[in-house]
Amino acid sequence: MFALLLVACLSLSAWAQPQENQEMAEMFRQDQAARLNGPIDWDKVSKEDEARRKRVRELLLGGQLLEAKDFYRAAFIFQHGSQPEDFLLAHILAMNAMAGGDREASWIAAATLDRYLQAVGQPQVLGTQYRKLEGKWTQEPLHEELVPDQLRKALGVRSRAEQLETLEQYRAKDPF
Repeated sequence: MFALLLVACLSLSAWAQPQENQEMAEMFRQDQAARLNGPIDWDKVSKEDEARRKRVRELLLGGQLLEAKDFYRAAFIFQHGSQPEDFLLAHILAMNAMAGGDREASWIAAATLDRYLQAVGQPQVLGTQYRKLEGKWTQEPLHEELVPDQLRKALGVRSRAEQLETLEQYRAKDPF
């Protein structure tokens, strides 16, 4: 009898646990797929990104994103925004994912911080962002001395040496 009661309680407990939002999972899949194969129609992707951000905001405000993985996925959607507020919200979402136990979210937390800093005219601090500036690939502006490699590593970010190798690879593929 005790075993039956225990099984029933455990089943009820599992049933009552929040589940990952499947709509959020599908939007994340679409967001990532839009960036996989070239050539990419960035005008089309930008419009789709905007629609996804709008819907994720609705889900968020409606209390329909409950799990760490939901926040992780939502962070990527807002990372692909166009305004500083998008990147700041992406960072907050990533931090919530980490607080909820999603260790995978550490890299997106780092990337969203760097992207937000760049968007408000400040140097990035972790080195996650690469862009073309005046026809040349760069990570600038970058405050590279602020964060040591051991902290980058803890966030799933490449070391400065690895970042510089990546930068050289970008420049070799597209020198001008």
